[in-house]
Amino acid sequence: MSRIRHTRHLGRFHLQIGGGTVTTSHRIQPGRRTLLKGAAAVTALQLAPPFIISARGESPLRIGMVDPLTGAYAAVAQNEVTGARLAVQQINAKGGILGRPIELLVEDSANDVGTGVQKARKLIERDQVTFLIGDVNSGIAQAISQVSNEKKVLHIVSGGHTDTITGSDCKWNVFRVCNTTTMEANAVAGLLFSKYGKKWHFITPDYAFGHTLQKAALADLQKLGGTMTGNELAPLGTTDFSAYLIKARAAKPDVLLVLSQGSDMVNCLKQIAQFGINKQIHVAGLQQELESVEAMPPEARVGAWMFEWYWKQPGVAGVDKFVADIRKVNGGKVPTARHWFGYTSVHTLAAIANREKSLDAKKLAEALGGFELPDDIRLQPYKSYYRKGDHQLMTTAFVGEVISTPKGDPEDLFRVDSLVPGDKTAPPENATGCTLKWPA
Repeated sequence: MSRIRHTRHLGRFHLQIGGGTVTTSHRIQPGRRTLLKGAAAVTALQLAPPFIISARGESPLRIGMVDPLTGAYAAVAQNEVTGARLAVQQINAKGGILGRPIELLVEDSANDVGTGVQKARKLIERDQVTFLIGDVNSGIAQAISQVSNEKKVLHIVSGGHTDTITGSDCKWNVFRVCNTTTMEANAVAGLLFSKYGKKWHFITPDYAFGHTLQKAALADLQKLGGTMTGNELAPLGTTDFSAYLIKARAAKPDVLLVLSQGSDMVNCLKQIAQFGINKQIHVAGLQQELESVEAMPPEARVGAWMFEWYWKQPGVAGVDKFVADIRKVNGGKVPTARHWFGYTSVHTLAAIANREKSLDAKKLAEALGGFELPDDIRLQPYKSYYRKGDHQLMTTAFVGEVISTPKGDPEDLFRVDSLVPGDKTAPPENATGCTLKWPA
């Protein structure tokens, strides 16, 4: 039986399981002592057996992760952390990175740019992490990439989508796993136009992600010959969308595109169903998350969307095992795209470091350009690789419709109608605005 010892030291929680340690770091602040006592801490315990470290005498190699574990994006962020922890367990069972066990340190950005920057600096300067992962919030991801670039730390953006991260604000040390907003729009805009109509009205989250997503969708709409009837900017954390919905209904569009995410998406679609707007206007969007669909009542599950990854992929190598592994640490529930983002981010760092036999950030960043994910990490039908020119991961878009009430598996809440490779949804590297500036 594993021996479990739980201590707290300098604001860091240590869970010792056999010969290995999983560490979750959090600055204790008044009124915020409950962080990671819930889902994240439970996840660490669930990931305990079999946590085997072959190089017990080696000092751990630390990976820092910054994500909004509280607030509107808490559910998706916690799932990214769960996926990352599963990867840590698997890698440590095979000897870690260069024979050293991995220690994952997680910080809560709380959907605040200043907090995210502070936490990134803490992880790099005080905790001496070798690699950095995060953030779900695009504005925070972009801000902490400034810190990682200043400190010359290899950084993978797991879940922040705004184009500029691998576009005009790209950096030699920063890579991204999730799609750009342009990739998301390109994956589904043509379908929405042909299926639902040419007059679109937007409900857009009022920050970097929402602005670039709406801009990309509008560009596609105009290329197709359509028009925008309005764009309602909703602050992150909005709970009452009634004013925006009244304006949208009055504009009489063919399609109402909901671009909000997290709990904002859930609240907006619930109110759309309550007001009966979905019976008057086609409701759809671009990016959709399984976390959001699971949290909605059946009547709010409407429209066509794209998923960045989906768990039901018959015949695709490794997917069934990944689903089974996540179920064990996720309360029996299937994985979401966010689990895959965290999982892939950690596995990418370990794979390239072990292949190159180095921890040098510049050497590893150079090697990641063109690096293709192996089958057991890719977990999707088409080739998935980091482009050399902008460090964006090319991934499959899963396009289809959400299901209000599944007839078979109750967890199968999305019908995949088409699969689009990343090379088809992403603009050419020379069109992204990215110019990588490498250190001497």
